[in-house]
Amino acid sequence: MLSDPREVLTRPSPPPDATVAYGDHPDQCADLRRPAGDGPPRPLVVVVHGGFWRAEYDRTHTGPMAAALAALGHPVAQIEYRRTGQPGGGWPHTLADVRAGIAALPELAAAALPGRVAPAPPILVGHSAGGHLALYVAAKAPETVGGVLALAPVADLAQAYRLDLDGGAVAALLGGGPEEVPDRYAEADPSSLVPFRTRTVVIHGQADLQVPVAISRSWVAADRAAGGSATLVELPECEHFGLIAPDSTAWPLVIEALRSLHGDLQGIDAASPSR
Repeated sequence: MLSDPREVLTRPSPPPDATVAYGDHPDQCADLRRPAGDGPPRPLVVVVHGGFWRAEYDRTHTGPMAAALAALGHPVAQIEYRRTGQPGGGWPHTLADVRAGIAALPELAAAALPGRVAPAPPILVGHSAGGHLALYVAAKAPETVGGVLALAPVADLAQAYRLDLDGGAVAALLGGGPEEVPDRYAEADPSSLVPFRTRTVVIHGQADLQVPVAISRSWVAADRAAGGSATLVELPECEHFGLIAPDSTAWPLVIEALRSLHGDLQGIDAASPSR
């Protein structure tokens, strides 16, 4: 594992091949990465970054994982969105941005990366708060999502509010707690939106100090009890940031889970830099 897990947040990565806009605001955009090799078109992989929805965290810290996925033959989009602490961020625009962007990105990416993007709904790879946003979009607009790989997701906003994760991050996103703005929690909280129609795999480290693994356990259990088919993979020695670091011991399992979401499409080469 990384000696300093947070190092991945500031690690440099190759520049994207293109940046496209899905709206008029500067943060309504996505960086695109061309897949390596000359393989057949594949569904777009949309990386939804975390950072507890706050403005100080943007898409750049997902550059290393996006570059690694592109090196394995995927067309990749790193979506940006308005975040709390900046004009237009928070309820409802943060959620609306990601929903609109995911609907638009396959066509935008196909135009920017001709011949490399299959005409299929994208696979969403969301980390932390980005995992919440990926789950939200899959629940509210399942026709726009081919599958979700949720990495340490904030999958239960009410529970995250009670735990005061990242010092009031959920209240900052939704404008209050479940008792104050219940309609917003009913609309935005994945725990209120089960069962899921979209195939979903959740990976969570048992050593996660930022988002407790209990949140994923309870959400997956709730989805399955409601008739869903979400699955949970727990990693005993993994913390929060190893899931997005291509040189971590968790990374091969992230790749394996992404392969499983492709169904009968050609899978990703299971080899990775850490194997």
